[in-house]
Amino acid sequence: MTAPTIPVSAINPRHFAWSFDDGVGTVTLNRPERKNPLTFESYAELTDTFRALQRVPDVKVVVITGAGENFCSGGDVHEIIGPLVTAQENGRPDELLAFTKMTGGLVKAMRACPQPIVAAIDGVCAGAGAILAMASDLRIGTDRSRVAFLFVRVGLSGADMGACAILPRLIGHGRASELLYTGRFMAADEAERWGFYNKVVMPGDLSSEATALARSLADGPTFAHAVTKQCLHNEWGMSIDDALDHEAQAQALCMETKDFARAYKAFATKGSPKFEGN
Repeated sequence: MTAPTIPVSAINPRHFAWSFDDGVGTVTLNRPERKNPLTFESYAELTDTFRALQRVPDVKVVVITGAGENFCSGGDVHEIIGPLVTAQENGRPDELLAFTKMTGGLVKAMRACPQPIVAAIDGVCAGAGAILAMASDLRIGTDRSRVAFLFVRVGLSGADMGACAILPRLIGHGRASELLYTGRFMAADEAERWGFYNKVVMPGDLSSEATALARSLADGPTFAHAVTKQCLHNEWGMSIDDALDHEAQAQALCMETKDFARAYKAFATKGSPKFEGN
């Protein structure tokens, strides 16, 4: 049974900013005085939001960004790392596992969210912030942005929130290995050259560039975009033959949509199709 849809107004977070305009929803991590770190509460609310977006058809695309001049510095040192160390010292490993499963759940929610996610990245993008960027579908950075998977610097592995699975698929195994083993920062030109960024722009152009990209996707066939996202995710673990069969089913489903017919009719009359997502 398909879950009932819910209105955009149902998205009303307390631990980050949310706005909606013309099909594009924008998540803004909003603690600029601390470089927008995540807390237990913001992790949970982000997860709930991306899960809810599966039922909000009015939102066609999501942009995730940070307030001020930074994207996200990762988990809050005092509000997250401190309590986790306390749990470790007091022999409560169940709390540690509950936390790592919860953070992984955020990535699962982002990947299951049918809307394409565009990360608009300025300044520091580190730790869990780098994961949020990695888990997005498209990434625009600025020339002053810096990305680091910092986990090794606090005595942890690079195996955090899917980094060992997703990052090599974005930039290659050897490059991902280097970043995860060293925890070093990746400069913007390097991130673009390696394929982590789709584009690098000046800081003053970041918001408009991300919005323009998001709006162009929102104007497209959103049902088909959701199928593309699902196939990109699901086919990681498939053989080529299985992927071909999977895509045959997926594309045939898209051919049942009115958007497919709209596109043909617009082409036949030398017009531009107006996609409606059905």
